[in-house]
Amino acid sequence: MKKIFAMSALAALLGASGAASAQTVNVICSVQAEWCNMIATVYARTTGVKLNMSLKGSGEALAQLIAERDNPKTDVWFGGTGDPHLQAAESGLTLEYKSPSLPQLYPWAQQQAQQSGWKTVGIYSGPLGFGYNTELLAKKKLAVPRSWADLLKPEYKGDIQVANPASSGTAYTMIATLVQLMGEDKAYEYLKGLHKNVGQYTRSGTGPIKAVARGETAVSISFVHDAPQERMQGFPVQTVTPSEGTGAEIGSMSIIKGARNLAEAKKFYEWALTPQAQTFGAAAKQFQLPSNKATPVDANVPDFKKIKMIDYDYAKYGASAERKRLIARWEKDVNSLPR
Repeated sequence: MKKIFAMSALAALLGASGAASAQTVNVICSVQAEWCNMIATVYARTTGVKLNMSLKGSGEALAQLIAERDNPKTDVWFGGTGDPHLQAAESGLTLEYKSPSLPQLYPWAQQQAQQSGWKTVGIYSGPLGFGYNTELLAKKKLAVPRSWADLLKPEYKGDIQVANPASSGTAYTMIATLVQLMGEDKAYEYLKGLHKNVGQYTRSGTGPIKAVARGETAVSISFVHDAPQERMQGFPVQTVTPSEGTGAEIGSMSIIKGARNLAEAKKFYEWALTPQAQTFGAAAKQFQLPSNKATPVDANVPDFKKIKMIDYDYAKYGASAERKRLIARWEKDVNSLPR
């Protein structure tokens, strides 16, 4: 009942029109299912326009757009790490669109748009870190890992989960972060050491934190904003960001070149940049920092001022050739090794 009430209240804030329409927008949604579903429900109620939602991780979403290049079936790609959005822009898969809402956004969101040639825009940001199960660590008498170096300790063997960078933007953000933090060769030596302790590479970037929550693994490499939702369900999950420094995702949104429902796609795009629409993240228990400066910030959103952030080069590591090269090296030098 609380969720229904929250959606109704937010719909009222947006000024529900109740107008009937046969219009649709085909959206690949790369955030959590609850957030995607809430957007679809409220947008239909407030505009009369149906959102056909396809839920995919950012790596899978990019692969679909590449496959559909000559006959696009998608109008808008909403959410997911920004690097694949930049790659889509570079590859000519997305449409240049300079939103009039850009001045309302934080500089990092505007920079994402500018670097892409106005083919994508930042809609949220969230830092990379570690999730851990407090009860499992206590049971196994393991210390909380507080640095990248800690994850190489032999006592964590088999007790760490991270996603596969070929399918997950979260894991690619990890690789790009480590390369910028350590230099490329040292980063891959580090990843070889980490590989010995990884019990499973998941397909989705949110898989590891869910495994931590349910006691299936002790530690995850995840975006720290994914943990509060698990805690709210009663799971013993906490997070920490590495002392050496860490990177962050800039979750992004793009209009697909050749969109069949372009006019409605632009309307949805503009709606998604409003403060009211950006409250749906927290309403769906997703706690990234929204990109519109006027959006209320939930208390569960990580405080960037308390985290040691690297100066992440989104333009360089968002380039298709760089991503392909780094993932290919991970497959060859790391994922091929026994554990």
